Amino acid sequence: MDIESMFRHVKDFPSAGIDFIDVTPVLQDPCAFAYIVDCFASQLRDIDFDLIACVESRGFILGAALAYALKKGLVPIRKRGKLPYETIFEKYALEYGEDVLEMHIDAVSKGQKVVLVDDILATGGTVSASVRLIERLGGHVSKVLFLAELSDLALSDIRNDYSVFSLVKL
Repeated sequence: MDIESMFRHVKDFPSAGIDFIDVTPVLQDPCAFAYIVDCFASQLRDIDFDLIACVESRGFILGAALAYALKKGLVPIRKRGKLPYETIFEKYALEYGEDVLEMHIDAVSKGQKVVLVDDILATGGTVSASVRLIERLGGHVSKVLFLAELSDLALSDIRNDYSVFSLVKL
């Protein structure tokens, strides 16, 4: 399936010079959405893991569907101030600034194996912060799944340090 052709490019969003890749047209297509979840599930066939962690906000959509399909628990990783209980946080750099991600302090138990899901791997800031959150709580990242990867921006240390799968490479 040609998922790449379904992406919508939004120029200068959220700031000038950024080519934002909007995945919502892919999610609106039921065949494409099912295909993505099936591809992700097949990547996890031989992986031992306990939880799926997903990053706000499009990662929630992909991660929740995958967690449901595989009957696994779901851990949301959110931007600062969105989670109601006590959290830990990590700062990270974006292509267009800096932000903070948080996770509940009891979201991952020591020794739990976690699959991390997000929509786009760009500079690697979001995924690096998410991995640090999981590992700070004693979890182990078993695999990282992305809908798409911006090959010219993606950081090699993520690929070197973790098992990464990207459905589409841009």
